[in-house]
Amino acid sequence: MSELFVKNMVCPRCISSVKEALDQLQLPYSSIELGKIIWESSPSIQKKMQLADLLEIRGFELLEEGKSTLISQIKSILIEQIQHSESSMSENFSSFISEKLNHEYTYLSRLFSQVEGITIEKYITKLKVERVKELIFYKEKSLSEIADLLNYSSVAYLSSQFKKETGMTPSAFKKNGNEFRVGLDKI
Repeated sequence: MSELFVKNMVCPRCISSVKEALDQLQLPYSSIELGKIIWESSPSIQKKMQLADLLEIRGFELLEEGKSTLISQIKSILIEQIQHSESSMSENFSSFISEKLNHEYTYLSRLFSQVEGITIEKYITKLKVERVKELIFYKEKSLSEIADLLNYSSVAYLSSQFKKETGMTPSAFKKNGNEFRVGLDKI
């Protein structure tokens, strides 16, 4: 088994888009997850280059093994947990990320900050705020339910973080709607 990491693969539609590219090139794969393609056997360099070109057209980027791959994995893990999970976490993000990637959190945190220019904590906050915007916009949950889902200690703390990030309260956002949402690949 081998893995190939894909930057900007942040949602189920992204997985579908990558799958279409793989099918177009007739590249067999074992599975596709956020940010990752798993192969039974790795494709040739020529096929990887063709795949890279096809993916680039679709807004993705193949990552070589190394630091960029770790950054992409951190983002994928966080996006999966914050954006696509319907259950709240029982452990903190630092432990969760460390366990998933088998690296010390201090190393991952330092690397992420160096490459991305923001801390993992700030990135988590930005992801959470985008999730709050989504849930408010679609009126799926109350602020209290959103606070519980995203592990905020209180609605007041959620509101204060939301205002700090967006410049408006959750209720002001509710009135203004979708115009202030940001794509996950832009965070």
